[in-house]
Amino acid sequence: MSEGSSTPTGTLERWAAALRLKTDPTIFFVAAACMVFFLIVLLLLPSQTAEAFTAARTWIVTNLGWFFIMGVSLWLLFLVILALSKYGRIRLGSDDARPEYSNVSWFTMLFAGGIGTILMFWGVAEPIYHSAQPPRAGVEPHSVQAAEDAMAFALYHFGLHTWTIFTLPGLAFGFFVYRYKLPMRVSSVFYPFLKKKIYGPIGKTIDIFAILGTLFGVAVSIGLGTSQINAGLSELTALPDAVWVKVLIIVTLTAVAVTSIVRGLDKGVKTLSNINIGMAVGLMVFVFIFGSTVFLARQIIETIGIYGQQLIPLSFWNDAMAPYTDPEGWGWQAGWTVFYWAWTVTWSPFMGIFLARISKGRTIREYIIGVLVAPTLFTIIWFSIFGWSALDFDGIGGSGGEITQKVVTEENIPLAMFTFFDQFAVPDGVITLIQGLAVLIVAIFFATSSDSASLVVDMLCTGDAGSGPVGQRMFWGIAEGVLAASLIVLAGDAGLFALQQVITVVGLPIFIMVFAMLFALARGIQQDRRVKAQEEALARVTGGM
Repeated sequence: MSEGSSTPTGTLERWAAALRLKTDPTIFFVAAACMVFFLIVLLLLPSQTAEAFTAARTWIVTNLGWFFIMGVSLWLLFLVILALSKYGRIRLGSDDARPEYSNVSWFTMLFAGGIGTILMFWGVAEPIYHSAQPPRAGVEPHSVQAAEDAMAFALYHFGLHTWTIFTLPGLAFGFFVYRYKLPMRVSSVFYPFLKKKIYGPIGKTIDIFAILGTLFGVAVSIGLGTSQINAGLSELTALPDAVWVKVLIIVTLTAVAVTSIVRGLDKGVKTLSNINIGMAVGLMVFVFIFGSTVFLARQIIETIGIYGQQLIPLSFWNDAMAPYTDPEGWGWQAGWTVFYWAWTVTWSPFMGIFLARISKGRTIREYIIGVLVAPTLFTIIWFSIFGWSALDFDGIGGSGGEITQKVVTEENIPLAMFTFFDQFAVPDGVITLIQGLAVLIVAIFFATSSDSASLVVDMLCTGDAGSGPVGQRMFWGIAEGVLAASLIVLAGDAGLFALQQVITVVGLPIFIMVFAMLFALARGIQQDRRVKAQEEALARVTGGM
């Protein structure tokens, strides 16, 4: 036996060999152990954990909310400037590399990371909520101004800024992995600063932390998706809105996700994504045709203007007057925008690597425009159709209706979409069919979120864009399902609430890490261009000899 085999690293290597894993043993086993330990603490001490992290979250959103608002807006500005610059022609790969996926498949796969679930969950609920309880002081609830502001805030939360949080890490990963030939890991982005240390303890720590952020970030999305699916099934069938039903949903969809994981990215995630985005578009077309079609057509155009008009003010608004308008002193934005950014950034490593994996061969300009603009345009159309239809049903200028009752009064946000469909003047059988389709869409979005996250976590462990052993990939898919199910069964609402607080707190260091990626990317591009210029100069000299 070699001397190294008696060390902790040697032991982990033996375990990996015994299990036939193709991975970095330290990253794999330490990440898995931390996940289990963290889960045990959340399950055994949900109330205490919630209290501790609630206090930490309160401090963060009160004192550093401005940092989150400023940061994401600066990232967006950086990406726009980069796309328009001469560096936009650089490819994510060799200079002669070309995209592996068609534009249509590429676009549909962008939604595989979970944003589709968010659109289904908040497409109706957020405009209704903000219209009934306006974020800005002095705005009359349910008024025209409240409705327009509600749409502006919803699009601010799910438009360019959300996709900026995904686009920047994805660009950094793609650049360093494909241009510098580095492993498919978060630590590779920091090569300009760390050099060979990315392979040592510092690099492994970064990757382990990214894996944990991905797992728990996706767990929150799974919780939202499961709640909405259960609410929809309760509306359609005799199934109760209960813990055992949620567990059954998670078990079923985890099985679907694991099947997709086994099939791999091209056959699994790609197929599910293409099917699901087609059904989502079909659902949107139904709302457009059977709703107030002319009103919605006009609102799609007008909403682009509303979003464009308020984009810059909202990008820098950080509720500085909150101490004078909010009794709690931390303001509306701390509970909404800052939480969204902190939550979203926890799964930016996962979405970033996933985007890098499907974007190889595209230019920086093509990548930025595609990932920022295409999903944002889809989001604008989605919220324009669903959000304005819901506001129209509840009576703009009135006092609210059934949807407002569910979302605001009863705080039953998972039922918002299904209550919304009840408002259409079509036969009950058609409504039931549409509601069933909505449940299926959420379910598949949930499955694609899980299998995409599992494949990415596996990449973080192996450092390879290719697929690892089947059992290894299945482990992460099952782990996500077990994590979500355990929280629901053993900790209930307290556990999920504690997890949300944890996500916000964990979001701060990940946010700082993504901020550092901006500087690493800028330095890496400069070094790449410098080397390229030297090679071209040498070629000219050599050619002239």
